[in-house]
Amino acid sequence: MSGCSSCSTSTGGTGGCQNNGTCGTSDCNKMNSFDWLSHMGIPQVDNFDIVEVKFKGGRKEYFRNVDYLSLTTGDPVVVDVPSGHHIGYVSLQGELVRLQMQKRKVRDDDNILRIYRIANQKDIEKWEEAKNREIPTLYRCRQIVEELGLKMKMSDVEYQADNSKATFYYSADERVDFRELIKVLAGEFRIRVEMRQISLRQEAGRLGGIGVCGRELCCSTWLVDFKNVSTSAARYQNLSLNPGKLSGQCGRLKCCLNYELDTYMDAIKDIPEVEKPLQTEAGIAKLQKTDIFRKLMWFSYNNDNDWHSITCERVKEIQELNAKGVKVFNLQHNESSDLEDLAAQSTRELELLDKKFAKKKKKKKPRNRSREQQTSNSPQAASPRPAPENRENRNKGPRNPEAGPKQDGGDPENRKRRNKNRKKPRNPQNQAPNPANPQAKQDNQGANTGQGPAKKENKRRFPPRKNQNPNNNSGNE
Repeated sequence: MSGCSSCSTSTGGTGGCQNNGTCGTSDCNKMNSFDWLSHMGIPQVDNFDIVEVKFKGGRKEYFRNVDYLSLTTGDPVVVDVPSGHHIGYVSLQGELVRLQMQKRKVRDDDNILRIYRIANQKDIEKWEEAKNREIPTLYRCRQIVEELGLKMKMSDVEYQADNSKATFYYSADERVDFRELIKVLAGEFRIRVEMRQISLRQEAGRLGGIGVCGRELCCSTWLVDFKNVSTSAARYQNLSLNPGKLSGQCGRLKCCLNYELDTYMDAIKDIPEVEKPLQTEAGIAKLQKTDIFRKLMWFSYNNDNDWHSITCERVKEIQELNAKGVKVFNLQHNESSDLEDLAAQSTRELELLDKKFAKKKKKKKPRNRSREQQTSNSPQAASPRPAPENRENRNKGPRNPEAGPKQDGGDPENRKRRNKNRKKPRNPQNQAPNPANPQAKQDNQGANTGQGPAKKENKRRFPPRKNQNPNNNSGNE
């Protein structure tokens, strides 16, 4: 038994987690049935005397409590078996055992063996010694099977508590002649050998593991009856028919495919069957996908990658019209309409906007270049451009205090004034300011003297520089 041994009964109370086999650790609750009648006061006279006992791998058998022992779920008990005695854990008792026997079609007759006693410490120690032999025996058995060339897989070994018998569990796709194997095993281990074939699902339940969902396998925790699972269950649920995704740890189809199958079968009743494509004036529409719960179906025309979703009621309507020999205009409308689809129209508008903004991005230039372009459009741009050496010297002029006064073309106030009066070309160097405009005169004077708004603008654009030449005032006059 690979269950947790800490849930046993000790003197004066329970040991370990003190949950008597219901803690959920290891094999404590493996394939257990919840005793929902345990809190009810059933008369002792009418109490059912058969107890359900669980062994290794979730195997359960029924034994009669002849001596009316005071048992608790999780207690280790010594039971009678055909070839000696064995130790198991109490998993269920009371009236629920009667219901489980009816479900599994087990008769309440004299063939049911009895419970000897509650296992003591000596019985537990002897049983632990027998369990320690299971893993070495399993490895050696696999070597013998490989030497004999048998097409079978040894999955588990269970020793009886009295160390007189060993049960070998194996799985195979075909019938296997293991008579020679039994002789070899009996001669090597000096024990009676029993071979028991199990299915791959039962093998996975005995070994245990973690499924793709992140939980412990259903077959190793609570699933008792293994129902047949077919690929049609995956088709009804619109699942991928990839065997790698549909197979579980056992290599067979997942048992969980049957969990939601009934719900899908009820929902699919309202979905129309599309045996042939729908006939429309826009072309033949073929079914591509079906959303069962949203009641939507996707169709596509020939040589068209776009899918069009319509309701199941609309599909039924089109099928009725096609049966009468009438072709609808398209999947959405029965007659032609001048109104465009809103989704398509919005898509075209977005494409136009994208193209428009893409052209603007291409035409966009840096800020300095745009200013230079504005300056080149002025009347001064008609004059020949200076040589590269003069342009370089001009750019370096403001940084050199002895280079002379700054040209009017570099003053931002003058550039603004030229842009406003672009239609009236004039030479700002030769023409005097208009006396009728005192504000312009003041601005011009401020620009020439290095005071006023121009000086503030320059101060804002360029950080102030220290006066390295104290005699530079004469150069600005």
